[in-house]
Amino acid sequence: MTPPFTPATRPTFYFIGVTTGKSSIMKVFPAWAAYLGLGDAVIAGMDFPIHADPAAYRAAVEFIKSDPLSLGALVTTHKIDLFKACHDLFDEIDPHAAFMGETSCLSKRNGRLICHAKDPISSGLALDGFIPAGHFARTGAELFSMGAGGSTIALTWHMMQPGRAGDAPARIVVSNRSQERLDEIARIHRELNAAVPVDYVLAPRPEDNDAVVAGLKPGSVVINATGLGKDAPGSPLSDAVVFPERAIVWDLNYRGELIFLDQARRQAESRHLQIEDGWTYFIHGWTQVIAEVFGIAIATSGPQFDDISRIAAEVTGR
Repeated sequence: MTPPFTPATRPTFYFIGVTTGKSSIMKVFPAWAAYLGLGDAVIAGMDFPIHADPAAYRAAVEFIKSDPLSLGALVTTHKIDLFKACHDLFDEIDPHAAFMGETSCLSKRNGRLICHAKDPISSGLALDGFIPAGHFARTGAELFSMGAGGSTIALTWHMMQPGRAGDAPARIVVSNRSQERLDEIARIHRELNAAVPVDYVLAPRPEDNDAVVAGLKPGSVVINATGLGKDAPGSPLSDAVVFPERAIVWDLNYRGELIFLDQARRQAESRHLQIEDGWTYFIHGWTQVIAEVFGIAIATSGPQFDDISRIAAEVTGR
């Protein structure tokens, strides 16, 4: 869906992304809507190139804000750029969104357009679901996230929370291909006054990230938060990379080329790696936003969450 936008004729939930038609959510949402009792609500994609013209973001947000049956949206890839372009259009900005300068969710209440950042919640739920309790305290491991966008802002925020004291990474490393995003995430981290030391690495080439991986401690967490392998081809690492022994390797993507995951799988046995894709992150990310947009409660664990996960797997053949 591109401008000019057509007014919705049914309650409509938008997905603002890059290649939305390829996402599993287009098959999953109708099944979830039936399970959750969302009536005749539908999902529609809005595709924009990475770092699109701010005017394009504004047109989409103005349309959602003014169209009665347009209920809200999930935003991926464009979280920071859309916030910068549209923050004056929001009637309310939640504390996470204001602090992090991004939006992953737009909802409407009583005619007011509300901007939310749900990633700190969904990324935390996903991380805590596969990182063993006490892992960092036991191993002294570090965390390396490639890509300094909204997802890394959210997951590093989660790892820096006071409640993780005693079980936080010994060090966090964030890399990015451009300096501007590194400067922004560094500013956010300074405002957190966190005790975890952070290194910021300008990494325009995969080999720059390889060098960081080579210096990580055993058991460290290595994350592809770049979008490479989904929104754009490739991997943030070269094929020459050597993962740390017993590393936990997480790709936020669950679809696309997934070259990063292939690189890890080739070393899974020899380096004793734990490998995770973005499927559970996908489930948490979408259900957190759906709950907000439709004003319903969705469990983050237990029987209802198990049902939601099973439905998604069945619909997609996962």
